[in-house]
Amino acid sequence: MAKIAPALQLTPAEIETVMAHEARLRIATIGPGDSINLTPMTFGWASGRVYIFGRGQKIANLRRNSTATVLVDTGEAWRELLGIVMRGEAAVLENEDAEDADPHLREAQRNLGIKHGLEKDGQPIPYTASAAGKSRRWIVFTPHSAVTWDNAKLPSD
Repeated sequence: MAKIAPALQLTPAEIETVMAHEARLRIATIGPGDSINLTPMTFGWASGRVYIFGRGQKIANLRRNSTATVLVDTGEAWRELLGIVMRGEAAVLENEDAEDADPHLREAQRNLGIKHGLEKDGQPIPYTASAAGKSRRWIVFTPHSAVTWDNAKLPSD
């Protein structure tokens, strides 16, 4: 991946803000053979990790190969484009015991509930989905590297 000029990169605080507030990302997993499965998903953010409740091909792919890439991007016009690409490893929480053992899942569920506007009696509530069936599972993505950019930081012409 191309190097991004340091002046255009996001600071750690900016990354935290984007990840805590943006609701959508794209996750790329390695499918059967060498195919890539790219899927838009909603996500929770907690302690530098991405939490996705998903099903189907993503889960099957990650059970075979934990390598994944996520992209969070915002903006429409060129000067508004902002992005975070993270490469890392994803684990599938296979059952409620694994969910209970994860130290950050509850925080991510609260974050996801806020992003979805979930409320009860005017108070935010967590997104509390849990492992079900053959493939409905929580995915925990731990980034190993990130590339970020914010085109709003480009010099004016």
